Amino acid sequence: MSADVRLIVESEFPAWMRAVNTGFLTATRVADSDVAQRAKYSDLARVWGSFDTATGACVGTLRSFRQELTVPGGATVTAAAISNVTVMPTHRRRGLLSRMMAGELAAAVERGDVLSTLIAAEYPIYGRYGYGPAVTAAEWEIDVKRTGLDPRWSRPEDGGRIDIVDAAEARRVGPALHDRIRASRHGAVNRDERWWNLATGREEMSFRPYKDRFHAVYRTAEGEVAGLAAYTADDHWTDAKTPQNTLQVTELLAATPAAERALWHFLCSIDWVLKVRTGYRAPDDLVPQLLPDPRAARLVTCADFLWVRLLDVVRALRARTYAVPGVLVLEVVDPDGPAAGRYRLDAGTGECTVTDEPAGLRLDAAALGSLYLGDESAVRLGALGRVAEERPGALALADAVFRTARRPWCPDVF
Repeated sequence: MSADVRLIVESEFPAWMRAVNTGFLTATRVADSDVAQRAKYSDLARVWGSFDTATGACVGTLRSFRQELTVPGGATVTAAAISNVTVMPTHRRRGLLSRMMAGELAAAVERGDVLSTLIAAEYPIYGRYGYGPAVTAAEWEIDVKRTGLDPRWSRPEDGGRIDIVDAAEARRVGPALHDRIRASRHGAVNRDERWWNLATGREEMSFRPYKDRFHAVYRTAEGEVAGLAAYTADDHWTDAKTPQNTLQVTELLAATPAAERALWHFLCSIDWVLKVRTGYRAPDDLVPQLLPDPRAARLVTCADFLWVRLLDVVRALRARTYAVPGVLVLEVVDPDGPAAGRYRLDAGTGECTVTDEPAGLRLDAAALGSLYLGDESAVRLGALGRVAEERPGALALADAVFRTARRPWCPDVF
């Protein structure tokens, strides 16, 4: 049984979406409104399908879109963000994903994208395509009664204020606040109109209806918007008619530590709430230490999240900054891939060039992707056998050069 792998045409979009929904187990049918909504934000030059040559059925899907990723130092690089990857359970182990990935990565190189990103639903798949886990996501559950916070809390202590606003106001102030924050937070990605419309209920998919959220905005004493929180809550009561609700944070953006502290204290002061789920945060997030008793925040999730695959090593390494000066020569192994080569990185100047100098480290593209945003340790990867030290001291130098003072953060699923 063979299949044709290619970019789809407009008339095939409904069948492609049905395949996506089947692969992700989200729905058995696709409404016309879903097709129109997805098509509005999709570039058919970046939508791949695998079609069974006997039946014509769409049996595999992959889509990419242009993304901006903030790297250490605050610069952004252009990424090919990969999403909607499926292969039907009837057509596995036939190389369809490999063919779609090869086509998209070749197209990304042709477009001039610096790297590619994705959120891996399953860990074992994407390392073989040169992706490495580069950002870790953590979530805490806060036991409100244990925090030690004053339950009578009513307003920030710094002269700022918190207001409950509607979704329209959150949609109005959110994009500018997010852009301000992502300019200085490596690992963050840009958000398009569709992201904000889905997050505030302006648009929705029929199989995933919008769940109403509460929104709180933090403003400084001068009236500047410096924080935004969105949250939902369940409705759980005991037989004794005592509220036992859990509040789920779906978004918390804070441009300053004061805004961050005020919003978390506010969320932990809401009546009827016994537990607060933080949503995806960086593993070194401030939230536990913002509580008088940090043990009130129990870590419930800590796992790989954003994966990175470098396409243009020279441009990628030139784009970010480094913690300490030093010269590293990297031998990157990338069979039939664009990252293969030997590169000289001068961390003091930020210059990176192709070189024939002897390598200090030998690693594959996936390991380089894991190191790129500063979340992973070169020494640790060396101990795991994923990075080979060709010159004594090169692993320790790479650790000092690539690691960042704060860990990267990307809260966005795509």
